[in-house]
Amino acid sequence: MQVTILGAGGFLGQKLAAALAARGVLRGQEIRALHLVDLSAPPAVAADFVITTRAADISDAASISQAIPNGTDAVFHLAAVVSGQAEAEFESGLQANLMGTLNVLERCRALETAPVVVFSSSVAVYGGEIPQPIEDWYLLNPQTSYGTQKAIGELLINDYSRKGFIDGRGLRLPTVTVRPGKPNRAASSFASSIFREPLQGDEAICPVKPESPMWVCSPRAVIANLLHAAELEAKVWGENRCIALPGLLATIGEMVEAMRRVAGDEPVSRIRWEPDPVIQKIVDGWLADLRPEKATKLGFIADHSFEDNVRGFLEDDIRRD
Repeated sequence: MQVTILGAGGFLGQKLAAALAARGVLRGQEIRALHLVDLSAPPAVAADFVITTRAADISDAASISQAIPNGTDAVFHLAAVVSGQAEAEFESGLQANLMGTLNVLERCRALETAPVVVFSSSVAVYGGEIPQPIEDWYLLNPQTSYGTQKAIGELLINDYSRKGFIDGRGLRLPTVTVRPGKPNRAASSFASSIFREPLQGDEAICPVKPESPMWVCSPRAVIANLLHAAELEAKVWGENRCIALPGLLATIGEMVEAMRRVAGDEPVSRIRWEPDPVIQKIVDGWLADLRPEKATKLGFIADHSFEDNVRGFLEDDIRRD
């Protein structure tokens, strides 16, 4: 079994690589090689099998053809230009999120082995005049360039799977929090920074109202679900290979109170509430109440509470006992 992770330099890519290294098996086969790919060569992880790291640009077809070697059995496509950047820099988002995904799928088609492809989509594919709660059969109606690019990627995943070119699975990720590392250009970046920085002794700005709702999940849940998606047999997916993942529906205020219950008043006191009408408008356009019944039936998981998300960050990304 050879596995390639695209976007392996990001925090999810690194956590996924570590999880694969620890388990050593995917789809009942021993992993012989794990290829880590990003715009800059990502850090390697310790493993009992071959690890390679490579710099590649998914928007360049020749580059990605070299990055996904012959013999690849599974590809995790996590690489993307994030939401805020894709909205501000249309061409960058178009090249990475749309043309890049097409390049990845074309390379996988050229392998002629129908590799498993796990595609990270987003709940940003929903929007506009759609009732809530959102059920599995609801129309995709993205209201951002990022969401549109992800929705097109889902259609391609379905079509390439229907044609037998790949064995695709697309996961609409909730907002992932609490993310380690630095803030990025995603519009949802604050949803991690208002917990991550205060829990480490620093101040953070919350640009939205406490009553703003979000559909969220922890890094632990996302990694478990990415691996579960790769493990499932093709026949259980049916005719639509793309699903919304389970998550937690909570307001920003409720999540802050969950942090208080886990870590006390001091981290909460480090949050500065400074409304930003631009960010608030974006967040108000997100649809946060989902009913992902298909994913639940297929065995995908959600966190039990946002307290779990906070504890997971403290245990995995701060405490190194």
